[in-house]
Amino acid sequence: MKNRLKIERAILDLTQEDLAKKIGVSRQTINSIEKNRYVPSTLLALKLSAIFRKTVNELFELEEED
Repeated sequence: MKNRLKIERAILDLTQEDLAKKIGVSRQTINSIEKNRYVPSTLLALKLSAIFRKTVNELFELEEED
């Protein structure tokens, strides 16, 4: 699964730490999501969607192998 978190963070000028605090997770969790090592829960994906004012589908995209 691909994601646009790093791009969206840059648009809002947020660090991984800033984003993590806003949604109640660790900076390492944000890093893992951005590097596609961790697939967020539905709740976490919805929180990210609210922060960036994008749909979940705009933030995350399935790839063929998914």
